[in-house]
Amino acid sequence: MIKARYKKYNLILKRPAGTSRGILHEKTSWFILIYDDDYPEISGIGECGPLKGLSIDDRLDYEFKLEKVCSMIDNYVNQIEGLEECPSINFGLEMAMADLNHGGRKIPFPSDFTSGLDSIAINGLVWMGTFDSMQRQIREKIESGFTCIKLKIGSIDFNEELKLIRSVRKNFPSSDIELRVDANGAFSPEKAMEKLNRLSEFNIHSIEQPIKQGQWDKMAELCKTTPIPIALDEELIGVTDYNEKKRLIDFIQPRFIILKPSLLGGFKASEEWINLASERKIGWWITSALESNIGLNAIAQWAYTLGNKIPQGLGTGLLYVNNIHSPLKINSGRLFFDPEQKWEIPKVLE
Repeated sequence: MIKARYKKYNLILKRPAGTSRGILHEKTSWFILIYDDDYPEISGIGECGPLKGLSIDDRLDYEFKLEKVCSMIDNYVNQIEGLEECPSINFGLEMAMADLNHGGRKIPFPSDFTSGLDSIAINGLVWMGTFDSMQRQIREKIESGFTCIKLKIGSIDFNEELKLIRSVRKNFPSSDIELRVDANGAFSPEKAMEKLNRLSEFNIHSIEQPIKQGQWDKMAELCKTTPIPIALDEELIGVTDYNEKKRLIDFIQPRFIILKPSLLGGFKASEEWINLASERKIGWWITSALESNIGLNAIAQWAYTLGNKIPQGLGTGLLYVNNIHSPLKINSGRLFFDPEQKWEIPKVLE
């Protein structure tokens, strides 16, 4: 008989992480362990980690729901898709089952990546902060070998953000450094085009979610007239029905979509978006959503199997003071998996 249990774990950020929605100091994840009662020594692990104020399953009864799922695991293992209202739990279950099916070795998606034969290009993420702190982060990322930099914008004065971007472009043309920006919905629809026009002089690769989600008419109009390619991110959250996904992507017609499996309901749900985008020649990439190395590991392994060669958003493994020590390593803007490196799982999660 298949059984499951879960453990709660608070991840502490090394330094506050700023977005236009606020500043994060810590993040809570619940790790679900699934095992066959006949072989309890082999278990698959998955991470369930909703983001406050963003995930549709950021709810007071979250742990109660997770406990209920674990108690009924035999009813869920063959129909994981039935948890649309709790995408991060669905994601954790999917991850844990994939891990269990591959021997519980934390290699849910074996490939040349997990064999140490290949790596994944990733962007360097620059969190919001003061002008000086963001400039310092940019310098650190470039000096460590990143050629794709993603800046969170929308919290400090826009002219200061333009000054920051200008300082990068003064020293590094787009042929050397690709710049992506993420507004997290911070622009007002009335001022968004003006800001996009001002950003366009700096050869920006793309801008994520310039205005808040749910404004389909306004977002579609921006996508038609923008001088900078627009990528949908938050816009996809909470859209679980396949026909509704199709309607959204056909109505807005973005240049890119960004997939966060924790927020979208797992790998299968994310692949529905990818298939719709690919059919319409819309670009896409994968990003993590502040998971620990457990979740990041599974997302990276899955992302590698999809064969997308552009930089992915998978550089969050160094954010936490108490992250789980893993075989994942970052070097010169690429993510590696060292098969010789052992996992160090805290006893609290065993």
